[in-house]
Amino acid sequence: MAARKADDGLYFLPLGGTNEIGMNLNLYGYRDQWLMVDLGTSFADDTAPGVDMIVPDVTWIAERKDKLLGLVLTHAHEDHLGAISHCWHELGCPIWATGFAASVLRRKLEEKGIEELVPITIYQPGEVIQLGPFRITPIGITHSTPESQALAIETPQGVVLHTGDWKLDPDPVLGPATDREAIQRFGDQGVLAMVCDSTNVFSRGRSGSEGEVRDSLLKLLADRPGRIAVTTFASNLARLETLYDVAKQIGRSVCLIGRSLHRFTAAAHENGYLRDKPNLVDEREAGYLPRDKVMYVCTGCQGEVRGAMARIAFDQHPHVALSPGDLALFSSKIIPGNERTLFRLHNELVLRGIEVITEKDAFVHVSGHPSRDELAEMYALARPQIAIPVHGEPRHLVEHARFAQSLQVPHGIVPRNGDLIRIAPNGPEVVEEVPAGRLAIDGDDLIPLQGGTLQTRRKLSFNGTAQVSLAVDEQGHLEADPVVTLSGVVNGDAEELADTIAEQIGKAVDKLSRRQRSDADLEETAIKVLRRALKPVTERKPICNVHIIRLSD
Repeated sequence: MAARKADDGLYFLPLGGTNEIGMNLNLYGYRDQWLMVDLGTSFADDTAPGVDMIVPDVTWIAERKDKLLGLVLTHAHEDHLGAISHCWHELGCPIWATGFAASVLRRKLEEKGIEELVPITIYQPGEVIQLGPFRITPIGITHSTPESQALAIETPQGVVLHTGDWKLDPDPVLGPATDREAIQRFGDQGVLAMVCDSTNVFSRGRSGSEGEVRDSLLKLLADRPGRIAVTTFASNLARLETLYDVAKQIGRSVCLIGRSLHRFTAAAHENGYLRDKPNLVDEREAGYLPRDKVMYVCTGCQGEVRGAMARIAFDQHPHVALSPGDLALFSSKIIPGNERTLFRLHNELVLRGIEVITEKDAFVHVSGHPSRDELAEMYALARPQIAIPVHGEPRHLVEHARFAQSLQVPHGIVPRNGDLIRIAPNGPEVVEEVPAGRLAIDGDDLIPLQGGTLQTRRKLSFNGTAQVSLAVDEQGHLEADPVVTLSGVVNGDAEELADTIAEQIGKAVDKLSRRQRSDADLEETAIKVLRRALKPVTERKPICNVHIIRLSD
């Protein structure tokens, strides 16, 4: 970018959210000044053992943080703000957010002990934010969490409409409907490019209304004799409002289970949401209520091991238990990649005599993202010259670009993370590829997904380990028989095989000359014998470690 930093081009650079659904990080550049929109997390999969969440690698923009004017958040979901507490120390930039998003973010910053360091400015829909050459107008949109905003970003080269996550819900239960009039006004003025949500591009029709879910859940849960446990995303305040309303109408008290639910509801109360709540009971008291008088609302809708629903299902929760005849309802989408974990959880519940209902069984969930008819309506309102699909897997982005073309959008481009796209002039065009990666949240550390710690964990999970311990004197002669320990390497009697290998290593060490008794020579000899002995027994290549203990006289 160095050769281009003084030009008048308008650039878009995604560093998250274009290769998968989640983990959003978007950058807009003009004359080497940068605006960041969102900085979120994504779920890890089986390729990252011991890791729940991943974040974008912000190294590229961190190296230019003196050019980073600020970070503007579109809404309070984890995949849009969850990475800030992990990455802000590298960026050091001011942040703009709505009141609710700011409340959610501050709680995350408090957990890291940096809440006093991060400057946060609260903005209102329609209030102009001027950051250098970027004039940003937030536009209220409907989503599954309140105060979600699209951003109209005016620049000397034209207007970019960054939609964020949105839908066109005619009956939202929380907050106003999408401000179509504001979007159309910018469309009338002329929108150069629209950077748009692609999550449900394959879904025909419309995404459905939260009001319809409320009516469906009311019919489904009325007159149930046992306990009801519902799990959904803690950040889906629209669904929480729905569940509160349903619980009140069917005469049940609500018990919230899970830290993130309490964190989000506290943020909601600070900003005037979820005020008309039913009778809330503490988890230590809910078990004393009649079974038909309580509704548990739990975290863990994606089967997360530490989520409340999994802890309840595997009888690991200290205060909450479900019994045969009770109901576990998953009021959420099954996110691709989480099927195996979720199905294991569903099966555990069913084996214990608990009924399980998911989105595949009944109408218990609507998406917060637009289906094809809503996308078509958005394009009709905004009328962009360029379509830039984001927030989806590659197949979503390609289909979105095709769909936009069918709607007579003149130009489109399918971005990949790290593609530096010149939007104007003479765009769209990928002019450079910059480093883009993902990091795993491992405790308090961020570690690369490839190589290092996680590579070792993956190898351990597939191949196991072989440990050799050698006790030798100062000259390198064995003082005791070698000890071999095999873990996760072979089926059958690993102890007998280990004893055989230990004997072979002992013989090989005894044959070494005086010059071949350094630690390096002993280690090399032991590993050669170990691998030669394991080769006919298993095709795996375990991680081999040799511990040498030199005993002095």
